[in-house]
Amino acid sequence: MRLKLAVTTILAALALTPGAHAQGCALCYTSASALGRAAERSLDWGIIALLAPALILFASVMFMLYRRATSATA
Repeated sequence: MRLKLAVTTILAALALTPGAHAQGCALCYTSASALGRAAERSLDWGIIALLAPALILFASVMFMLYRRATSATA
């Protein structure tokens, strides 16, 4: 019961802070749209460079958990 109350409270607190969901998006969009085509491509590559390690780490952890779950049942 306490866990359910805690989770509900946390989710409500997150839902009631709409300003924190998209901080700086208007500024980033405005500055990125003012750049040229070469700078836009550089920004795209920068996003990919920051996203790739996080995705690789996530996929690795999910694969290890899958292997552990399948080896435990076999």
